[in-house]
Amino acid sequence: QVQLVESGGGLVQAGGSLRLSCVVSGRTIRINAIGWYRQAPGKQRELVAKISNNGYTDYLDSVQGRFTISRDGAANTVYLQMNNLKPEDTAVYYCNPDPVAWPWGQGTQVTVFS
Repeated sequence: QVQLVESGGGLVQAGGSLRLSCVVSGRTIRINAIGWYRQAPGKQRELVAKISNNGYTDYLDSVQGRFTISRDGAANTVYLQMNNLKPEDTAVYYCNPDPVAWPWGQGTQVTVFS
């Protein structure tokens, strides 16, 4: 059973930064890409950023240039550096492969106030 543990969220003023971490543990299988998703109240979960095994990254248009995804294979950890945060970034953030392959973790709440 794979476990995903997200952390690093918090309350931040618009323009601020946060760094999210996702630790993957358990019996994993090889995946092509892993990503960060978010779900705002009343909205569907969306893929925000992903990184493939060869290091290729892709981002949601609204976060391009502000968010950076990275991974530490040795530590089985995926990061999301979020800069210049906006109130519309407020959501619960989760990690999972793309396409989704594992049970969702508890997520980490990001709240951006203006």
